[in-house]
Amino acid sequence: MLLLVLYYVTAITILALHFTGFLARHNLEWLLLVLAASVLPAVIYL
Repeated sequence: MLLLVLYYVTAITILALHFTGFLARHNLEWLLLVLAASVLPAVIYL
């Protein structure tokens, strides 16, 4: 349960940083791709 909460907090943080432009300014857009890749198995399963 704790890992799921940590995952959600991390995902929300990454999305917030993406929409504020922080990731683009610091060349960290790859974090968004890692987040998308981590969700992909659940999307395929559903």
